[in-house]
Amino acid sequence: MKTAQKIPHGRRPRALRTPGGFSVRLEPRALIVVAALVAAALAASVVLIGTGDFPIPAGDVVKTLLGDGNAGQEFIVNELRLPRVLVGLLVGASLGLGGALFQAVSRNPLGSPDVLGLGQGATAGALVMIVLFSGSAAQVAVGALVGGLATGALLYLLAWKRGVHGYRLVLVGIGLSAIATAVNGYLMTKADFVDAARAVVWMTGTLDGRDWKQVWPLLVLVCVLVPLVLANGRGLRMMEMGDDVSHALGVRVERVRLLLMVSAVLLTAAATAAAGPVSFVALTAPQLARRLTRSPGPNLVPSLCMGAALLVTADWASQRLFGDGQLPVGVVTGVLGGVYLLWLLVTERRAGRI
Repeated sequence: MKTAQKIPHGRRPRALRTPGGFSVRLEPRALIVVAALVAAALAASVVLIGTGDFPIPAGDVVKTLLGDGNAGQEFIVNELRLPRVLVGLLVGASLGLGGALFQAVSRNPLGSPDVLGLGQGATAGALVMIVLFSGSAAQVAVGALVGGLATGALLYLLAWKRGVHGYRLVLVGIGLSAIATAVNGYLMTKADFVDAARAVVWMTGTLDGRDWKQVWPLLVLVCVLVPLVLANGRGLRMMEMGDDVSHALGVRVERVRLLLMVSAVLLTAAATAAAGPVSFVALTAPQLARRLTRSPGPNLVPSLCMGAALLVTADWASQRLFGDGQLPVGVVTGVLGGVYLLWLLVTERRAGRI
């Protein structure tokens, strides 16, 4: 007869309860991982702000952010470099959280915006504005947002059959991704040289030229959606045990699923509108967060923090590791994501799971 394994006291999940009856599950290892990721993201942000043609030491960057720098440093830090870093943090956090939501809803590690066609749909909307209307940066962002939302709506409607199930969601998403990719290829053939060059840079994913105009809308959206998503985290955790069990535990499954999918689509579309289709962050951030926390469940906050840390670190690498030329951040995330996928496939094969 097997005896129950005793969980060390320091690793036991704890629940924080409020007088209103709301409870939050706290896991010591997950808290440590989140704190480490936040520290890493902030450290990378300070280093990134100090990077450029006019380098600024990290100590001076911190002083300037606290309002104690000289006029030149304040202009460079607050007007030129800080908005880019904030957009990177917000885009990474949005993609990390959106990827975690899609993977949890589909119960599939491949159920990320990269695979489900949301990035390609947002790209199609942006290309329509660039190629057909020669739109401004703001119009391109609106086009990307509309394209992402339209793709998300199609994904949900086509995957619906007495509910939305994971395998059907992934299969429909792959189909939509193929269609959107074909549309994008057609639009590129219709573009002139200037618009094609502009479109290629945008399609790669880049943070170049980002300013406060991209920061504020994304910040407002994140501030609204993140608390809403976390408030439904318990329902999402229950749904991973199956719809029947979730119903029995009092979870309104389709309502919660629809709410979380809409939130994930909005986060992904807004991130794509702000920085282009930055690849692999939404796919890898939740998986890396889960491996670090060693915790079941969607790992929403760790995924959010991992996405932010990954993107600002990749942006620093794109500026410093390739000589005088700077690469779009999407190139670096694509390489890192590809290496991670290869490593994952080799690991799974050695373990005999594939």
